[in-house]
Amino acid sequence: MDTSVWIEYFNGQENKETNTLDNALGNEVVAIGDLIALEILQGFRRDKDYETAKELLNSLIIYDMLGIQASISCAENYRFLRKKGITIRKTADVIIATFCIAHNFPLLFTDKDFLPFVKYLGLKSP
Repeated sequence: MDTSVWIEYFNGQENKETNTLDNALGNEVVAIGDLIALEILQGFRRDKDYETAKELLNSLIIYDMLGIQASISCAENYRFLRKKGITIRKTADVIIATFCIAHNFPLLFTDKDFLPFVKYLGLKSP
C-alpha cells in the first residue's frame, strides 16, 4: 500500500483504493515499507492522530526498503525511465516501486508516478 492510498484513507476519502485498503485491513496481509511509514507519520499535525496511525502501522508487516543493492537497482530503474523521457518526481517513489518489483509485491497506489513502473518495469498493481 503506497503512501498516496494511506493519506486518502486517513483523510476519510472514499474511492476504489481506500475501499480496497479498508477491506484488506484485518482480512488480509497488509504490508508497507519503512519509507512509507515515515511518509505517512510525518504528515500528522495532531498528536492523537499521529499516535493512532502509529499504532495501526505497527500492527502491519513493515519492510526495510533500502540497502546498497536496492540503491543501485533504484538508480538503474530511474535511469532506464529517464532514457525513455520519463522523470519520476520523487526518489521515494523510485524506492517503493523498485522494492515492490524486486520482491514481486503488488502495489496499491493512486500516485500516477508509479504508472511508468507498471508499463516498463513490471510493477504489479492489484
